[in-house]
Amino acid sequence: MEADSLTSALDTRTGVGLEPVRRPEVLRSMAGRRRIWTLEQKLAIVGEMARCGNIAEFARQHDIRTSLLYTWRRELRYVLEAGQATSHAEPMFVPVMADSPKPLSSDVAIEVEMGGAVVRIGRTAKADLVAAVIQALQVQR
Repeated sequence: MEADSLTSALDTRTGVGLEPVRRPEVLRSMAGRRRIWTLEQKLAIVGEMARCGNIAEFARQHDIRTSLLYTWRRELRYVLEAGQATSHAEPMFVPVMADSPKPLSSDVAIEVEMGGAVVRIGRTAKADLVAAVIQALQVQR
């Protein structure tokens, strides 16, 4: 390959002088630009940003890109929403619908229907006996 054949990409044959292709310039001024932010710094900046009227100007003052500010704000929202979701994860009771037309005797505390079998558990029943009966009903399925 001849050295004369290497020309710039702007060679349009319009009379502009041909220039040999040069090596790309490495921008040394951007080296080391990546900064590490602590969580406290991020929270403080996002808090200030919430009170700021012009986010672009705020970003210029702090020498931060606006996209990074919006990313931090979105991540903070996700954390807050996740915290709220776990606080509502408490066990909840399901309302019971009684469809029995006949009143139960005063001794029956609960009635369980499993696989077509109806088990009435009295108030004085022992817990281990009740667990054994329900387990036996589950095995028969």
